[in-house]
Amino acid sequence: MSAPLDGITVVSIERAVAAPFATRQLADLGARVIKIERPGEGDFARGYDTAVHGESSYFVWLNRGKESVELDLKSPDGQAAVEALLGRADVFVQNLAPGAAARLGWDTKTLHQRHPQLITCAISGYGTGSSWSNRKAYDLLIQCETGLVSITGTPEETARVGVSIADIATGMYAYSGILAALYTRSTTGRAHAVEVSLFDALTEWMSQPAYYTRYGGAPPRRLGVRHATIAPYGAYTARDGRQVLLTVQSEREWALLCEEILAMPELATDGRFTSSARRVAHRDELDGIIARQLRDIDSADLVDKLERAGIAYARINDVPAFLVHPVLAERERWQPIGTPAGRVEAFLPPVQLDGVAPRMGDVPRLGQHTQSVLDELELAQSRGRT
Repeated sequence: MSAPLDGITVVSIERAVAAPFATRQLADLGARVIKIERPGEGDFARGYDTAVHGESSYFVWLNRGKESVELDLKSPDGQAAVEALLGRADVFVQNLAPGAAARLGWDTKTLHQRHPQLITCAISGYGTGSSWSNRKAYDLLIQCETGLVSITGTPEETARVGVSIADIATGMYAYSGILAALYTRSTTGRAHAVEVSLFDALTEWMSQPAYYTRYGGAPPRRLGVRHATIAPYGAYTARDGRQVLLTVQSEREWALLCEEILAMPELATDGRFTSSARRVAHRDELDGIIARQLRDIDSADLVDKLERAGIAYARINDVPAFLVHPVLAERERWQPIGTPAGRVEAFLPPVQLDGVAPRMGDVPRLGQHTQSVLDELELAQSRGRT
């Protein structure tokens, strides 16, 4: 079966994480993604680290299945090549510095006048229409400005989320916005412009703590791996020193925990703990009781008891343990792809379409497709002249 986006061409002037994450997912669905990179340097994510056989782990993650074309966007020839590519493209994605696209004549309004069927996607830090629109923005800066850092970490110290969450959220919204725009164009003929900002994307993800704070009167507390509004919901240390995170989501589960795991059935009717709200209000007392009961049980026995009782739990894995997780192995979630440094294993995309295999293309070396793409343009132009 053909890929869903066969025949769709995406031109992207992209760097770092947000825009490349959006376009990589389009490539996985079969789109042709032409990635414009700065000559000699390329996307600066190529230099973030050298962990994957000398290649950047970020770049390998975000850029499989794309064609790399080196163009000097400040030169007339480079600008003419981009313009020629846009004339043949379906989608244009850019996350240039604030104001750069407009200076180059590639802002949404100007492009729509020249290419009315082109779907444009502009990714920025703070969106348009405010005094912050021209500010630079990176993932951790947005985590700080939206308040995410203030609710992440332990009671004693804040922390950043361990992955580029603002960039990932933005890339996901750009990806889904582009898909919606492609659908609308196919059904109505109109090419909508897509705009996504890191600030807006993470604002959406901060909605629950925002509502909780605005209408509840106080922000959620930082509780490490405990939950701000559910108890018990946290990690407890077993006799062998391993931590197991457990949670109850209903009064039935709470009674099961008390009887079958803690061996304290009377706890279920203790007035301090007879509802979720009361358990949260008396969290420290509750956590102390649970910790004392579980520290005399080995983690394997605890996991077995929780499994048999049907109570949700998780081991607190590190990354090496995650890499050998049985769910990854049993569901064959790894697939080899090519990189400039050789073959590596990559995760399959999370969305599975029945009967459609994702296009797990190779990661390009810088400028690998420059000549072939320029030759295509020259051929198309010569045909146009004849």
